Amino acid sequence: MELVLFILLLIVSAVSADEDAFVGVNIGTELSDMPHPTQVVALLKAQQIRHVRLYNADRGLLLALANTGIRVAISVPNDQLLGLGQSNSTAANWVSQNVVAHYPATNITTISVGSEVFTSLPNVAPVLVKALRFIHSALVASNLDRQIKVSTPLASSLILDSFPPSQAFFNRSWNPVLFPVLDFLQSTSSYFMLNIYPYFDYMQSNGVIPLDYALFKPLPSNKEAVDANTLLHYTNVFDAMVDAAYFAMASLNITNLPVMVTETGWPSKGDANEPDATLDNANTYNSNVIRHILNKTGTPKYPGIGVSTYIYELYNEDMKPGPLSEKNWGLFDANGVPVYVLHLIGSGSVLANDTTNQTYCTAKDGADEKMVQAALDWACGPGKVDCSSILQGQACYDPDNVFAHATYAFDSYYHRMGKTSSSCDFNGVAAITTTNPSHGLCIFRGSDTNGTLLNSTIPAMDSKSSDSPAKFLYRNSQSFNCIVVAIFGWVLVLL
Repeated sequence: MELVLFILLLIVSAVSADEDAFVGVNIGTELSDMPHPTQVVALLKAQQIRHVRLYNADRGLLLALANTGIRVAISVPNDQLLGLGQSNSTAANWVSQNVVAHYPATNITTISVGSEVFTSLPNVAPVLVKALRFIHSALVASNLDRQIKVSTPLASSLILDSFPPSQAFFNRSWNPVLFPVLDFLQSTSSYFMLNIYPYFDYMQSNGVIPLDYALFKPLPSNKEAVDANTLLHYTNVFDAMVDAAYFAMASLNITNLPVMVTETGWPSKGDANEPDATLDNANTYNSNVIRHILNKTGTPKYPGIGVSTYIYELYNEDMKPGPLSEKNWGLFDANGVPVYVLHLIGSGSVLANDTTNQTYCTAKDGADEKMVQAALDWACGPGKVDCSSILQGQACYDPDNVFAHATYAFDSYYHRMGKTSSSCDFNGVAAITTTNPSHGLCIFRGSDTNGTLLNSTIPAMDSKSSDSPAKFLYRNSQSFNCIVVAIFGWVLVLL
C-alpha cells in the first residue's frame, strides 16, 4: 500500500552502537516571514519529525523544542569559529549559553562546529580542530560529552576521484589539517559529517552523470556503475559518495568513523538554465532517499547499515541569494503548506501525515488582538462564516477569548474556500498549521474530509468591498538553503 506522507522517523539498522540510523530535516531561517518557533515545533510534531538540525543555536527555537523529545543538532556558525578556535574560555562560554542552559529539557544530541570550513573558509580551517577540542572539553567539564557528539560537516567536493569509490581520496593539500580532525572524531566516537548534493553533481557533470542515477531511480543492470576494483554495483550518486567517503578515510587509516549525511536534497524550482529543478524531480529524489534510509538498504560497501541523513530542508527560504533554485529546497512553505507530497512505498510504519488533506487555519500567537477581532468580525460578517458554534453555550464557545473564536472562524472560512493559501491570511493575523485545533466537543472542519468549496459569491480575502475592514493580503514565501558543491571527477563504468 502506498503511503502518501511527509517526513519521517527513525527505523533503520544501526550505524553506531548508540542509536539506529534516522532521517531528519535541516531548518534554515532565511525567510521573509519566518514562522514563530512554536509554529515550527507544531509542524515538526504534526509530521512526527524526531530529528532536526539548526544552523545556529537559536534560543527561541531551543526553548520551543524543550520537552518535545525531538533530537536537536545545533551549530556553531562559521563567523564564530575563529573566536572559539582561539580561546578555550570562549568555547566554554558558548557551551554554557547554548547547551547547558537548555539541556536536558531540549534534547541536544550533536554540535556541528562550522560548515564546509575547508572549502568555504580555508583560512580558518587550521583552527578547526582546536575549536572541536575546546567545545568537546567544555562538554566534558559539564559531564555531557557522552550524550552530545561534536563534529563538523564537510563538502563532498573535498573527496577527489570519487568514482570509482575504492579509489577515492581527500584533497591531499588539506591532509595536515584534515587528519587531526578525523583522528579527533574517531577518538571521541563521533561522526564523519558529509553534505551530499547529487543535483549539483549532475548539473556540473556535463552529461556524464545520468539524471536517473542522480535521482535514485531504478536502473537496469547494464546502466549500473561498477567499481572495477571491488566489483560493487552502484545505482545512485548518494551511495557512491558515502562509500567514497569510507574509502577516503581508510586511505588515512581512519576505519571506525560512521558517515552521517548532514545535508541532501533537490530543488523544486529553478531558473531557465536549471531545467531539472522541478517539483517532480524534488519529490522523486527526496522520496527515494528517505525510502532508502528507512528500508535499511545501506550502501554496496556496507549493505544493511543505515546512514543517518538530514533532508535539506524544512522550509523554502526566499531570502537566500543566488539563482531561483537556491530559494526552493524546502518541503514546506512559510505557512506550513507542503510544496509537494512525498510518496513512500513499503517503508514500514512511518508516523507522518499528508498535510494536503489535514491543514488548518489558526490565529497567530502574538498577533495584535484588535486586528484579530477585526478579522473575526469580517469572517462572521462579509465572509459569511457560520459562527453560531462560538456563541455562549455552544460547543466552541470555550475558551472564551478572541484568539480561540477567531481560530474557529478562520478555519471555517479556509475550508469553505477550498483550503487555498490566500484564504488563510486575514491581513497577516492567521497562519496555516498541521496541528488540529479541535478540543472536546468542538470539532474543526479539517478533522473530516467533508469540506466543500463555496460559490464565488463569497468575497475573497483580498476583496476591496466596503464590507471588508481592510484589504486582506496574502504573503507567499518561497526559499532555499544550500552550499554549492564543486564538481567531482565522476567516471561511470557502464556494463
